[in-house]
Amino acid sequence: MDKLKNSWHSLLALLLAITITSCGGNKEEVGSESMIAGTSSKTWVADKERNAAGDKEKLTDAEQDQTMQFYADGRFALGAGSSLQTGTWTYDQAGKRLSLQFEGADMTENFEVMKLDDDEMDLRASDGTVMEMELQD
Repeated sequence: MDKLKNSWHSLLALLLAITITSCGGNKEEVGSESMIAGTSSKTWVADKERNAAGDKEKLTDAEQDQTMQFYADGRFALGAGSSLQTGTWTYDQAGKRLSLQFEGADMTENFEVMKLDDDEMDLRASDGTVMEMELQD
């Protein structure tokens, strides 16, 4: 009987340890709107890309050269080489949704924000691809 009781206590202790570990330190945190643009602006660059299956994809030269600057007033500028696209952005923290409305376009691009902190932002597009971005130094 004591052996069964000790086994039961060991099992409960193990389950408690697993629960505490799984609940703490979530690396997939989704932060606040200010983490996207800072107090005036932040510039983000692509670091890695994963396809819908989760496999790492090689960034194209254009993706590596592209920067995305978010301004605290809700504007953004997406640039690569001599090309520049601008528009407005909104962020729904509760819904983990970043929306980009390109200037002169009737459609809005929506992304699921999978991770957002002061220097990393992971965005999932509607096709399932994920762009891992980092703050440009």
